[in-house]
Amino acid sequence: MTHEDSAEIPPISQDFPTSGRLLGVDYGTVRIGLAICDVEQQVASPFENYTRSGKEADARKFRQWVTENQIVGLVLGLPLHLDGGESAKSKEVRKFGEWLVELTGLPLTYCDERFSSVWAEEKLLGADLSRKKRKKRLDKVAASLFLAAFLEQPKT
Repeated sequence: MTHEDSAEIPPISQDFPTSGRLLGVDYGTVRIGLAICDVEQQVASPFENYTRSGKEADARKFRQWVTENQIVGLVLGLPLHLDGGESAKSKEVRKFGEWLVELTGLPLTYCDERFSSVWAEEKLLGADLSRKKRKKRLDKVAASLFLAAFLEQPKT
C-alpha cells in the first residue's frame, strides 16, 4: 500500500441533516448491519441485520427502511487500515455508498469504522450471550457504535 492510497474521511457537509433520523450502515458482502438514531440525533440504536439477497431485493429493503423510518441521511462505515489508508474493501464500500445515494436520493457521509466490530464483540461478550447470538447481533451493534461516534462529532 502506498500513501496515495491513504484516505481521509471528508468533513461532514454543511448540507448534511442535523435533525431527523439517520441510518447507520455497516456494509458487508453477505450481511449488512443497520443502526438508527432518534430524530434529535442523540441516541443510536441497533436496528437490523440484513442478509443480502441480490441487488433488486436489497434496493427494495433500503427503500422500505428509508420510507418507514423517515430517514433523512445515511452514515456509512468506512473500513480503513490502522494507518488511515484505504483497502480494496474501502473502495467497495464507496461504490456501495454511491449506489445508496442514487437509490435513495439521500445525503450520505462516511464514518471511520475501525475497531467497531471489535468493540461490538466486547460489548456482546459482556452481555453473556452465546457465540451464535453474538454473531447474529454483531453487525447491527457495530453499526450503532460508529453511528453513535458520528453523532458525538461536533457539527459545523
